[in-house]
Formats: sequence, structure tokens, C-alpha cells
Amino acid sequence: MVTTTFKLNNGLEMPAVGLGTWQSKAGEVQAAVSYALQNGYKLVDGAYCYANEDEVGEGLKEAFAAGVKREDVFVVTKVWATYNTRVEEGLDKSLKSLGLDYVDLLLVHWPVLLNPNGNHDKFPTLPNGKRDVIFDYNHVDGWKQMEAVLKTGKTKAIGVSNYSKKYLEQLIPHATVVPAVNQIENHPSLPQQEIVDFCREHGIHVMAYSPLGSTGSPLMSAEPVIKIAEKKGVSPGTVLLSYHVSRGSTVLAKSVTPTRIKTNLEIVALDDEDLKLLNAYSDDLASKGELKRYVYPPFGIDFGFPDKS
Repeated sequence: MVTTTFKLNNGLEMPAVGLGTWQSKAGEVQAAVSYALQNGYKLVDGAYCYANEDEVGEGLKEAFAAGVKREDVFVVTKVWATYNTRVEEGLDKSLKSLGLDYVDLLLVHWPVLLNPNGNHDKFPTLPNGKRDVIFDYNHVDGWKQMEAVLKTGKTKAIGVSNYSKKYLEQLIPHATVVPAVNQIENHPSLPQQEIVDFCREHGIHVMAYSPLGSTGSPLMSAEPVIKIAEKKGVSPGTVLLSYHVSRGSTVLAKSVTPTRIKTNLEIVALDDEDLKLLNAYSDDLASKGELKRYVYPPFGIDFGFPDKS
């Protein structure tokens, strides 16, 4: 039997598969969210930075009007880097757009501070065009604000996103509340096993984004993925999504196409032999220095990711 939920370190049940909304085009998000929630999805992942939370909110509203219950939907949002010193204000903006009183999980989007008084609400820049980063910011201070906002009831859980082992090691000794989740880029060409193992040791659940290898889905044509897909009688995309659930992680599947949205829920159980094949593929890429990270914003900061390319 394929796992459908995972229990977080605070007792909440998080769905194993969620709908991702990053880079979804304007005018398509509302319908995708509404359709997904009315066709089996229980988790929607968004962020203030994605600039589409108004549409996500409209999709939620439409789904609720159609009979989906709020308590059956796990809503995730993220505090953007210009709001890491004013977390509650950032969350309030997201809640207003989403049309909700609370979210189920609030994440720190990146452990970095962009100038909250800069020339842009989300992406402030310096005169030379580089990102306006406050380099003496301590992300542990931001986490203290996350812990404070947890007490307000505006979120049921708090976690982090894009945290390497280095940043987690800096955070955990000072945390009153251990992050419930770490959302990271994750796929066979970027397994990030060091981070995954560290999270497991500390009771932090992993959420995987870009499971197909980002734009263009380059991993769909990887030889071991195709081999397992043929063996299982499923698509390569199903194998790549199932890889995470079989590893014990929640995976975010992004689509605005109804047929794809439904297909992405069809997770299959991968056995030890399947996982061994995919792990060998990852190890081979690592030995060649060919592990590939697709998401690495130009903050000018070393986040301590061991697999950076």
C-alpha cells in the first residue's frame, strides 16, 4: 500500500503529494487549484514570492463552495526574504490573498534577508543591479519570529525551505520549536542525501520540489527512470514522483492541465530494487561531478549545499 500521509513532529498529518504553484502562469492557477482539490488533492503549496496567491485563494474559495472542507486541505505558504524580520506581517499578506484565517504550514523561504526597505517589495536591487542583500542578518533571529507567529494560531506548523545541513546545524541548537519541514529541491540528479539523512535524524520532514528536474523535465528521459516505468507500466513522471514518497518524503507536483493533475496523484510503490537503481544513477552522477541543481537564486551567498553545480 502506498503511503498517503506522513506524520510531522508536532502530530499533524501532511499529505504525501501536493499541488505546486511555483511558476504557474497567471490566469491558470485558480482553475488548477480548484480542480486539484475537487479531484483528490489535499495539499496546496504556495508562497508570497510566487505572486499568485490571490489566484490560489480564488481556487480555494471555488473548491470550498463545491463542498471541499477547509479542514481537509493542507495549505502551505512561505515568508519571503524581504519579510524575514517582520514574519507576521508577511504571513498576514498571504492570509489576506488566500482568504484564510490560518495556514497549515508556514515556511522560511530562504535563510537570507533582502532589504525590507529596498526599492522593490520582493526583489530589491542595488544600483549595480545585484540583489540588495543584508549580509549581517542572522537567520536564527528570523526563526524566533517564526516561533512567535506559531503561538498566534495563524499557522499550525512552522518549517524551513532551502536549508542546507550547514544552516540546519546553525538553527537547531537555538530553536525552541524544531522545524516540522524542510522543503528542498530534490530529484535523482540532486538526491541531497546528506540533508535528507540529517532531517530524518532530527524529526524534520522533507518536502521535495522540482521532482522532474525543473523546466523541461530532463529526468523523464533518464535510463533507469524509463526502465522502472516500463517495468511498472506507468509514465516516467509517475516514477519520479513515486521516488520521493518511497523515500518517505512529500512531493510537490506542478501542473495546470487537468489530465496531468490527476495523473500526478497516481503514486506507485517502488521496491528496494527500483530505489537501488535510482540511487546508483545518483551515485554515478556524483562520481562524474554531474549532479545538477536547477534552483539557485542570485543572492551572492553560499548556502552550504554540498551538491551545488
